[in-house]
Amino acid sequence: MPRRHIRVTGAPEAPLRAALTALRTELGVPGRFPPEVLAEAERAAKAPALPPSDATDIPFLTIDPPTSTDLDQAMHLSRQGTGYRVRYAIADVAAFVVPSGALDQEAHRRVTTLYFPDEKVPLHPELLSEGAASLLPDQDRPAVLWTIDLDGDGRTRAVDVRRALVHSRAKLDYAGVQKQIDEGTAEEPLALLKEIGELREALEVERGGISLSVPEQEIVERDHAYELAYRAPLPADGWNSQISLLTGMAAADLMLAAGTGILRTLPAAPDGAVGRLRRTAHALHVDWPHHVSYAELVRSLDPHRPNHAAFLQECTTLLRGAGYTVFRDGTLPDITTHSAVAAPYAHCTAPLRRLADRHTSEICLAAAADRPIPEWVLLGLDALPARMAEGTRRAGTVERACVDLVEAALLKDRVGEVFDGWVVEVEERQPAVGTVQLESPAIIGRIESTAPLPLGERLRVRLTQADPEAPKVRFEPD
Repeated sequence: MPRRHIRVTGAPEAPLRAALTALRTELGVPGRFPPEVLAEAERAAKAPALPPSDATDIPFLTIDPPTSTDLDQAMHLSRQGTGYRVRYAIADVAAFVVPSGALDQEAHRRVTTLYFPDEKVPLHPELLSEGAASLLPDQDRPAVLWTIDLDGDGRTRAVDVRRALVHSRAKLDYAGVQKQIDEGTAEEPLALLKEIGELREALEVERGGISLSVPEQEIVERDHAYELAYRAPLPADGWNSQISLLTGMAAADLMLAAGTGILRTLPAAPDGAVGRLRRTAHALHVDWPHHVSYAELVRSLDPHRPNHAAFLQECTTLLRGAGYTVFRDGTLPDITTHSAVAAPYAHCTAPLRRLADRHTSEICLAAAADRPIPEWVLLGLDALPARMAEGTRRAGTVERACVDLVEAALLKDRVGEVFDGWVVEVEERQPAVGTVQLESPAIIGRIESTAPLPLGERLRVRLTQADPEAPKVRFEPD
């Protein structure tokens, strides 16, 4: 599922990048890997546990941002009778990480890769995550290979998952993929991405699911000032995401049938959160008639339009209630679905960047082969939701701090200026304190008044604070 994507360019010594470096220290995010972890990674990179099956004859390809080297997934799409066959290879981190070893313990400490606007703090040493375990082109790699057969409508007919050695033939990026498909020059395995992706998108609409086309925010420095721009995702981004969602749904169904597993669950958003989002839509001039559902609205948005792009960023707030739900021995949990997916769903396609996915893969491999789940997986299963929640909170803290810092940098030279905004939230116990959404630039800040704030109404506000060194943006009524 999406998260905010904020990218900052410029020299490392530029003020905003220097502030981000200081922020990492302030937040106490993990730094360099300990020597024993690096030593174990080096040994594992030289001698991973190789799988018994060989699928190197299948011409896999990867689709990622141009600069990415931590490649979790590779795919091969083909026709299968009147339907389709999706082969989805996932990096087999367990081929390198020994349970309870130094690498495993460090991964449990980090939980997830942390993303800053200028760099990332990885879950595993780059020697593995961007090297020996990554599904880089022209390299044989151990993988967890999913084979999912679909009918002519894109519905799942059969699922198989096993370990196999794979070989990616090409590293593609979204723009290149979109260009090939649009121009009709893509060979069938790539051309089918659109065909299958659109079928899966139609099924998503049918079941009431929602995929957010969250734009990437780019902060550009010009003449010692910062400007905000958006990069709208391409249709190919969405088609690629549908393959990952398909696999996560297959993993959830496989674990539910086996009676033991870990799901990614999300209850329906509370009315208060949806109400706040409606006020944000109003502030950004996004037309949301009361008879139109949230899902219908999201599908109608154009991420190329700045106000729609800003609103899609705010839509990610409805995903904050997502969690991990463990079940075992056939006793299913009360909630088995993810409300945005509108189906049972599991994280399994990003093990280089997320701790839980390695465990999910092991449970699914065992279920598919009708053999016992490895003991190390069962021993750590009950503690995994709390561990993932801790990592998710840390990632959320990083994201919020980065947003605060970037917004403060954008407005640092405009303290005292007056802006048009809308009050989108008021604190229940302090009605004179709340949140204001500016019309332009499309950012959010805290507002403090001497009188109760008019929730949902337009308000002229004055910027009183925007300091990247103490990254908070503050407003008051004008």
